[in-house]
Amino acid sequence: MKGRMLNLFLILTSLIGYMEWGKDSSVFLFTAEWEVITKLFANTRSAVHPFTVIPMLGQLLLLFTLFQKQPGKVLTYIGLGCIGLLLLFIFLIGLMSLNVRVLLSTIPFVALGIYTIVYYRRRRAGRSV
Repeated sequence: MKGRMLNLFLILTSLIGYMEWGKDSSVFLFTAEWEVITKLFANTRSAVHPFTVIPMLGQLLLLFTLFQKQPGKVLTYIGLGCIGLLLLFIFLIGLMSLNVRVLLSTIPFVALGIYTIVYYRRRRAGRSV
């Protein structure tokens, strides 16, 4: 049950990522993903990009693990890695630009991702977290 909850919270915390560019352009990831999904059916070429497809694939993998009897460790790691590519990149940009809003939006995912890795490693070793 704890593995499912961790995977669900990984999905949810990935959606609150926040990006800013230019003087007045910003977006939360859940809004950007919705735009990508709607564009996917209208103009597939404009929506397909590694920074959009890979994290969404990771979210789908984590969503799939929610319906497994026991969430698969391998699928969790792959999903976490796919989403982590984008969110760690956003985290680093927030850190380099000292943008507190961008940085704070990614910390829940990063912290939960680290905790999830520790949880699955300890579970494999027979220890509880």
